[in-house]
Amino acid sequence: MGGRTFVLADADSFYASCERVFHPDLMHRPVVVLSNNDGCVVARSREAKQLGIVNGQPWFRIRGQAEHDGVIARSSNYELYASLSARMMHLMAAIMPGQEIYSIDECFLQGFHDPQRTGEACRLMRETVLRGVGIPLTVATAPTRTLAKIVSHYVKHRGGGIGDWDSLRSQSPDVLDRIDVSEVWGVGRRLTRKLQAMNILTAGDLSRADSARIRHRFSVLLQRTVLELRGVPAIELDDFDAICGTRKQQIMCSRMFGHPITGLPDLSAAVSTYAQQAAVRLRRQGSLTGVIIVFIATSSYSQEYQARSGGIVLADPSDDPLTISRAAAARLRHMIDPHAKYVRAGVMLVNLTDADSYTTFDGMDARRDKGLGMVLDQANRKFGTQSVGIGWAGIKGKGRSKQETGAKWNMKRQRLSNRGTTRWDELCVVKAR
Repeated sequence: MGGRTFVLADADSFYASCERVFHPDLMHRPVVVLSNNDGCVVARSREAKQLGIVNGQPWFRIRGQAEHDGVIARSSNYELYASLSARMMHLMAAIMPGQEIYSIDECFLQGFHDPQRTGEACRLMRETVLRGVGIPLTVATAPTRTLAKIVSHYVKHRGGGIGDWDSLRSQSPDVLDRIDVSEVWGVGRRLTRKLQAMNILTAGDLSRADSARIRHRFSVLLQRTVLELRGVPAIELDDFDAICGTRKQQIMCSRMFGHPITGLPDLSAAVSTYAQQAAVRLRRQGSLTGVIIVFIATSSYSQEYQARSGGIVLADPSDDPLTISRAAAARLRHMIDPHAKYVRAGVMLVNLTDADSYTTFDGMDARRDKGLGMVLDQANRKFGTQSVGIGWAGIKGKGRSKQETGAKWNMKRQRLSNRGTTRWDELCVVKAR
């Protein structure tokens, strides 16, 4: 493989693999991870996939048969997954250069000019992550990021391991013609329908399309995807962020409630909590928000279903948790039906600007919080997530939920495994026999 080489490292069944790290008894057993409130299947081990379980299935509908088949269900353990992901990314970055994190379980790296050295580094990286973190990886190499995604897809279907584009193409010269265009990285459902109308049905069809026409009909980004399918690197980091859906233009925090709630006090507490969590992410990426959108909804199965949303424009963009929380609560007062039973709420921060470069017309710093957000962030890093917040007095959780809200609307996670990498009181205990 000559020229530039892209390496895609993708964890196999990441959530399920994380559950197995501290529970080796789950190895080779079907494992599923459930969504918020233990609602639907969001991740499956290979064994669970072989049983025909698909993502999105409501757990209550398949629970009986799944448990009969020996399926182990776990609640989403976000803290554990994020912690193991950070360790995994750190190990990989030490072995190969140019790391670009794509998602919690995937990253791109830059291969070496010598194909043999790249192959050796891929094997070392896979062994190091498995030994050091306990997560199995699929590693794919190709001349472009888009082709690396295709190689990874094929390798995973064979059971995982290491693969490269040249070997795949030599074994299957028509490989692109056997891939539906909807499976090409960056091509979604809406684009798929339009491409199919142009008789572009496969990745091969897209690679042979007139790139100028594709740019005219769609976008420069899809034109670059065409070039990538031809083996020409055309997507750089900024384009890569756009395909990956890196959320730099909006930040949202939304949850389903553990129980339906009625009335302004409980709903205000939930919205305030979500607003503060969104503000943490806002400060983390160094942004200010100018518009806050609040939305609430009752059950879609209810005869009196309602979903309401509303926005509020701030006088000056801000990252102040007090300002954002107050604005969200104020907007909520004009939206709520006092008799409705709400099952979901959320806060979205939009119209984001760079905090370091934004100033008001009079040249003053737009941030008026005097460091309140920074103080809260420091306290929560030291004492644990959500240990300190605005308006949380009286609703703090207890026991395993002590770093969460203890309100009745808090998310249910009845099948939650230990968070051994982030909680002292949940460290694993190893016994010698």
